[in-house]
Amino acid sequence: MELKNKKVLLVGLAKTGVSTIKHLDKLGAKTIVNDIKEKSQLEDILRELKSIKNVEYILGYHPENVDDIDLAIVSPGVPLDLPFICKLRENNIKIIGEVELAYRLSKNNPVFIGITGTNGKTTTTSIVGEIFKKANKDTYIVGNIGNPVIDTVDLTNKNSVLVTELSSFQLESIDEFRPRVSAFLNITEDHMNRHHTMENYINAKARVFENQKEEDFTILNYDDTQVRNLAEKCKSKVIFFSRKEILNNGIYLDEDNNIIIDIDEKILLLNANELSLPGEHNLENCMAAIGITYVSNIDLEVIKDVLKTFKAVEHRQEFVRELNDIMFVNDSKGTNPDSTIKAIKSYNRNIILIAGGKDKGSSFDELLEIAKENVVALVLLGETASKIEETARKKGFDKIYIVNNMEEAVKTSYKIAQSKDVVLLSPACASWDMYKNFEVRGKDFKDSVNNLK
Repeated sequence: MELKNKKVLLVGLAKTGVSTIKHLDKLGAKTIVNDIKEKSQLEDILRELKSIKNVEYILGYHPENVDDIDLAIVSPGVPLDLPFICKLRENNIKIIGEVELAYRLSKNNPVFIGITGTNGKTTTTSIVGEIFKKANKDTYIVGNIGNPVIDTVDLTNKNSVLVTELSSFQLESIDEFRPRVSAFLNITEDHMNRHHTMENYINAKARVFENQKEEDFTILNYDDTQVRNLAEKCKSKVIFFSRKEILNNGIYLDEDNNIIIDIDEKILLLNANELSLPGEHNLENCMAAIGITYVSNIDLEVIKDVLKTFKAVEHRQEFVRELNDIMFVNDSKGTNPDSTIKAIKSYNRNIILIAGGKDKGSSFDELLEIAKENVVALVLLGETASKIEETARKKGFDKIYIVNNMEEAVKTSYKIAQSKDVVLLSPACASWDMYKNFEVRGKDFKDSVNNLK
């Protein structure tokens, strides 16, 4: 991909944007950077880019004239239906994202693993990455997990493996991206404020396998009907996993709770009780990881060892502290109702649930119906607090506390918790109304918990 002296429009100055600008500068591109935020809101980022001279900035508004652009690179957070993006498309200007750019610039042909789904992406990506590392592969864990793919372009070779977590936003802007192994974990309502319909959301996610060929593999969740039905669209070899059904060809649980790999031959890998991570959702994540690494020819003993010892990802059901027999758990990455459902189902103890945040257009009915089983109180904050409260009262909840910030949420939760209770931060919402991202929200929770006396 030749970019020297090409006029490249980069839309969105997020973490991936900074890395992309630096790489475009190395390639000699004439970069125009656009962000809807004002210069004063971007001072830290602009300071990091101070040494790069061949860049023009359009800040605080979107450009009107895009006729002379050669290529547009759009950050994941930028909707593709904005008027000036539509104009780019009408002018037949190629619009791609950072993942696609990195894929095209990876001249040494590293192996890409692409993992998507509504929930479990980060955990599955982390498990798979750990397995590849344990197998002594040159491994990079990248994508939506927080590490830009573009940063690996000059580091990888044909023996490298890029374990790539992919959001629907990232997959919307691929073109040629082709993973050797793809995985689609599950699908539930999320990001309706961006995709508008479930069909659009599923179609965006399904792009993970659209460029794969017969010699590639796709790992699909058999228990999720919408995901299972995508198999007919796959040109690659499909491997199903299921915790509910015994499969003729795939990965499943037998009647003794053993995880069976039945692909080339029937293999009893290990008992599900040996997995280090709790919960049915983590069993599914582990099964997906088994499928990905098995078809990648990783030694079974390595796979077993990692599955038995893997620790929870930060901000994903992360144990923080136990104080006076009350357990505090940080699940800040629970940014939609289905993710929070999976978290609360993981505990056989009463839960004080801290929830709320940026409204993504989700319904909280199912979450609060299921929460009645073991959630004894709700502590709510952020933009959606009143929306969740309204639904909760209809479901019969009466212990509902509205708070102003995380410190107050933690103190309130601790005050009302009883011995053996779990205080669980699993917001079921995005963080952007109060925080830069879910990591900052999770850190605020952990700091507030650790400050308790």
